[in-house]
Amino acid sequence: MDKEKYILDGSKVLWHQDRIRDWNFGKGKVAPITIDCALTTKCSYRCVYCYGKMQCINQSDNMDRKTIFDFLDDAAEIGVRGISFVSDGESTCNPNLKDAILHGYQNGLSMALGTNGYLLKDEELEEILPCLTYLRFNISAGEAGRYACIHGCTESCYHKVIKTIRRAVEIRNKKKLSVTIGMQMVLMPDFQDQILPLTKLGKELRVDYLVIKHCSDDEEGTLGVDYSKYDSMVEILREAEGYSTQEYQVSAKWSKILSHGKKTYGKCFGAPFILQMSGTGLVAPCGMFFNEKYSKYHIGNIKETRFKDLWNSDRYWEVMRMLASEEFDPNTECGTLCLQHKTNEVLWDIYMKQEIPEPTGRKPDHLNFI
Repeated sequence: MDKEKYILDGSKVLWHQDRIRDWNFGKGKVAPITIDCALTTKCSYRCVYCYGKMQCINQSDNMDRKTIFDFLDDAAEIGVRGISFVSDGESTCNPNLKDAILHGYQNGLSMALGTNGYLLKDEELEEILPCLTYLRFNISAGEAGRYACIHGCTESCYHKVIKTIRRAVEIRNKKKLSVTIGMQMVLMPDFQDQILPLTKLGKELRVDYLVIKHCSDDEEGTLGVDYSKYDSMVEILREAEGYSTQEYQVSAKWSKILSHGKKTYGKCFGAPFILQMSGTGLVAPCGMFFNEKYSKYHIGNIKETRFKDLWNSDRYWEVMRMLASEEFDPNTECGTLCLQHKTNEVLWDIYMKQEIPEPTGRKPDHLNFI
């Protein structure tokens, strides 16, 4: 099979040469290629590995319709290419989710959704699937009992989610839609007994892929992830990848799983290219900075100020340049293996060599989600 059908352990930023040139090795201003955001901080689950629970953010009301639509209008206007509803809240808790997906798509934005799937309405799938580049189910167990334990829910939630995944695949196939339907496992060392059951489940459900990723921890190790324990899982992860076929890709995020949480770059250049926003409306460079103790990196809130105005503000670029300066060390001042990690590796290499390489290979899918 073509193992690069979906790039699940890398960055697609090199395919956006115009944005890299405008970036000018950290000297220029660029609109984000991708924005990961949530429409709420509420969640229907209590996953044991949740980074959001460490943010000490009061649960906010669901984002209102006008704020969401204004944000999507602004994103399209300034040149954002992809919006993924994936962040510190479960966006299916917001009743405006369906209309938000449709509105963003109508604006010409590539739209995507990551969800636990429990509150995703099966009757809305036919409307949203044609508007999505990908629909990703966050699921870290292939057995009902372990699912309930890991995700902090009941076993009935597992059965509902499996039903919804089946329905989504059925609709996609019947209507011959281009949307990719995948599953993502957050792998903590204690979950390795679920690697093969989940791999087999994904194949039986006929999803396009299963990606098995590391668990991110903060700089203080609050979740207690022992990254050295991933080394002992190589054999079982290779076995899981052996279930891949032309129609079903199983990929472990090897570069992060085996990195022991270490970084090879000395500056954060990725945030202007792939921005994260909280379900509170907070605009910050990345999800690891949503906590109030990182307020020096907070830019503003879209509930109070239009996103395009925040992006054009001196404050936005003051924060971005701070992350790219000598006063910020990503190895000590932020959490491990963040969303921007792989893009940071690429941009750091460009910065060090002062040259922009051309991308190689075929153009990947999901190009606007770097």
